[in-house]
Amino acid sequence: MTEFEDRVTDVIRSLQPGEVVTYGEVAEEAGYPGAARAVGNVLGKSEGLPWWRVVGSGGYLKTEKRHRQAELLEAEGITVAGGRVVAG
Repeated sequence: MTEFEDRVTDVIRSLQPGEVVTYGEVAEEAGYPGAARAVGNVLGKSEGLPWWRVVGSGGYLKTEKRHRQAELLEAEGITVAGGRVVAG
């Protein structure tokens, strides 16, 4: 794993149930602002990470598994409507 992948993985593993962040926020927290798309690549090839807690800018569910993502987020108390996280 690269340093970037390690740092992104650490940020994502630290997310708690009910906590939602954007790809851009993960990139920034990992020390790589502007690397939001690369965060998506890490999530796409990593297993065991709470991938459903990471959404696109504006709260949009971007993954091909968006229906499953919505189910998992709702199970953690997050409201999803119209394909995006709704602030509560």
